[in-house]
Amino acid sequence: MLRVFACAWLLVGIAAQGSPPSAYRESIPGTLVTFEMVPVPGGSITVDGKPAEVRPFYIGRTEVTWDMFDVFALGLDAPQKAGRGDATARPSRPYGAPDYGWGHTGYPVISVTRAAAEAFAEWLSEKTGKKYRLPTDAEWQHVARLAAGSDQLPRSRSDELAWHRGNASAKTHGVGSKAPDALGLVDLFGNAAEWVTTSDGSPVVRGGSFRDPAERTGPAAREVQDESWNLRDPQFPKSKWWLSDGPFVGFRLVRDP
Repeated sequence: MLRVFACAWLLVGIAAQGSPPSAYRESIPGTLVTFEMVPVPGGSITVDGKPAEVRPFYIGRTEVTWDMFDVFALGLDAPQKAGRGDATARPSRPYGAPDYGWGHTGYPVISVTRAAAEAFAEWLSEKTGKKYRLPTDAEWQHVARLAAGSDQLPRSRSDELAWHRGNASAKTHGVGSKAPDALGLVDLFGNAAEWVTTSDGSPVVRGGSFRDPAERTGPAAREVQDESWNLRDPQFPKSKWWLSDGPFVGFRLVRDP
């Protein structure tokens, strides 16, 4: 059973600092796989009682999908010529089926560690020539507040915007199968919880997932990884790529303009 902790923070007046020029669609070179990035204005927020400035940036319209991650994980971009190797570090074979058979094409990638998410972002940056990364905790909270219009997701809109325990049938769903939020993003709340980077390095996911009740999905939803997320992994040490018991964990990318 997940324990989702409400982070005590308050957004004090989003002072618009401009936005990147416009949304854009990116292609992964050598494939037909594309994804969309949406501009986010900067602003001033207070996180855990401390003021923070968030500069304008781009964020993925959807969570990273299996379509995207498979290119990296399966080496679909690697040279196929005889005698020519691929030096890129790729995810090892997972324990079990990481998508749990719930859906693959068009579904959010799940069961991945934060290290795997960061490795994917680094690989994608090299492929595209643009710097992609995970959002910081402050950036994610800033986006979530703008998307929800509040520091909580209104219960009246949770079914419209989020896959949660009450409507998800205990599994993830295809990205974009819920309505877009105020920023035009989909699945920011619920479906798969999203990795963020933190100042102290703690492994934190945001937004809640399909396993959480509606009232625990939204801008304040926060959880720290514990041993139960990788309980069944027989490897020692545990895989740095996969979470054997974390099918509720995915990620979304950001990019500085």
